[in-house]
Amino acid sequence: MKKHIKKLTDKTKRVGRKIARRPEPVEEVIPNSAVPRITNETIAEHREEVLKGARKYIYPLQHSKHRIVVISSAIFIVLAIVFATYCTLALYKFQNTSTFIYRVTQVIPFPIAHSKAGFVSYESYLFELRHYIHYYETQQKQDFTKQQLNNYKKQALQMVIDDAYIKQLARQNNVKVTNQEVDAQIDLVRSQNRLGTSDKVLADVLNEFWGWSINDFKRSLRDQLLAQKVVNVLDKDSHARANAALAELQGGADFAATAAKYSDDAATKGNGGAFGAAIDKSNRELTAATTDALYKLQPGQISGIINVGYGLEIVKNEGKEGDKVKGAHILIQFKPVSAYLDPLKKQEPSKEFVKL
Repeated sequence: MKKHIKKLTDKTKRVGRKIARRPEPVEEVIPNSAVPRITNETIAEHREEVLKGARKYIYPLQHSKHRIVVISSAIFIVLAIVFATYCTLALYKFQNTSTFIYRVTQVIPFPIAHSKAGFVSYESYLFELRHYIHYYETQQKQDFTKQQLNNYKKQALQMVIDDAYIKQLARQNNVKVTNQEVDAQIDLVRSQNRLGTSDKVLADVLNEFWGWSINDFKRSLRDQLLAQKVVNVLDKDSHARANAALAELQGGADFAATAAKYSDDAATKGNGGAFGAAIDKSNRELTAATTDALYKLQPGQISGIINVGYGLEIVKNEGKEGDKVKGAHILIQFKPVSAYLDPLKKQEPSKEFVKL
């Protein structure tokens, strides 16, 4: 036991001597001048070095972007020129009436004619022409000959040129058609069951017969009402005659005698202005305004002056037959719109851009 303790003690002494002989670690002293100082300038220099290394990648990328923009712009310009050339040839040389070309004219205002009233849009011409074609192809089942199609084209072109002159006269005379007036006209006709019982029925009928939507129908109706209002303002003579006839009736004059004196309706003036057969609300031989006025009168009563679009009318309720009304009228026809348009056309002739 003592031997083991002595051996352990000797071993411990030897390890201690080795540790004592091991040199102490020397701490390296770095002079202050060798330590880099971090300042705003050194950060800026370091950032510039990093960016300098990255620029060799950034500059080619920017150059590529520029080339992409230039090439894309060139392609777009070429396609635009090709598209414009195609549309121009389709409209003015080949006179294409397809749905695609019509949609193009709804976006791009290609002109078809020009007058002092302004440019006439190709879209308005196709709007008129296409509903004629649709009706005769779907309802009349007709295959157009070239001559028939040309005739319809001439009618449509003349109509839209006339509309341009009418709009000029409307501006000169401060005549406008409001949305309320258009809606009121539709409501009046619909109340007499002339346009179907719902918007869906009306839309289906318009699409089937004319290829129109309800908005297309309103657009056409607005043009009609504008022409009627322009003539109503300009035709002073017709108003004078209607006022004279109404004044005589209100003074006690006989309706039949007054009709014979003033009425422009050759079919009824010799018969005291009487319509003949009794009228029901859905009668399509009379205007909606005429029928509406007749049904608002009591037997024996006479209306005031009614504007029926193509003239001024005075009606009389001559009695009822069940749910129908017997009536008579005095019609003072307006001068045709051409009486006001022809002088304008002669003074300021239009120039058409297509040859029909």
